[in-house]
Amino acid sequence: MFRKIVQPFYTAYVVVTFVICFMSGYPFIVIYSWGRSIAARKKINKITRFCFWLWLWIIGMPVKIIGKRKTGIYIFIANHTSYIDNIIIFPAIKGHFRALGKTDMKKIPIFGYFYKQVVILVDRKSQRSRSISMKLMWRHLKREGSMLIFPEGTFNETNMPLKEFYDGAFRLAITAQTPIQPIIFPDAVNRWHYSAWWRFWPGRNRVIYLDPIPVTGLTLTDIPTLKLQAYTQMQNALIKYRAL
Repeated sequence: MFRKIVQPFYTAYVVVTFVICFMSGYPFIVIYSWGRSIAARKKINKITRFCFWLWLWIIGMPVKIIGKRKTGIYIFIANHTSYIDNIIIFPAIKGHFRALGKTDMKKIPIFGYFYKQVVILVDRKSQRSRSISMKLMWRHLKREGSMLIFPEGTFNETNMPLKEFYDGAFRLAITAQTPIQPIIFPDAVNRWHYSAWWRFWPGRNRVIYLDPIPVTGLTLTDIPTLKLQAYTQMQNALIKYRAL
């Protein structure tokens, strides 16, 4: 009963504070985006990290890191159960990175422009788009920084800890010879439930860093084994931390 009464007021607070935090950084993002350089993208990443970190703290969902965040270039993979995953990743990941994102999001007014600056776009229905995005991610890993990929592809709306993984993140890791860094968001679905845009609720917001997975010497024939290793590690961790 208490939650039903408070929910509309809290949701309004969340939306208003998001608009204020996002729009405070937006002019700087637009200015730096004109540079179209690695340095400009790194500045945009830092501005985004600060704005989202501040917003999560203001609304009572501060990110708590558990595990050691190592320096270096990684392919980050994470479970995906909430819209807020796309926001948590910024304060969660130390250093410059870009994420793989769906082309649909770029159509959103104002936000779409920002979205194009921080992600590498892909249309999963297009073989050509998938091929181009793979090349862009490989180039980013070699020239700029880390990548973040949700290997489930979309929200996990099942009762299982994880959906089946796509091959893309693991194919990229092997071809680029870049280690995989699994992370999990055990609380995200309780902070902003996927069933409705307005279902926000404050509380703990843990980001768990798991053991990195090296790929040195692996070939494309090792994708199934690598994928199973990552899946098992993340599934076991989700079961463990959601029970705590």
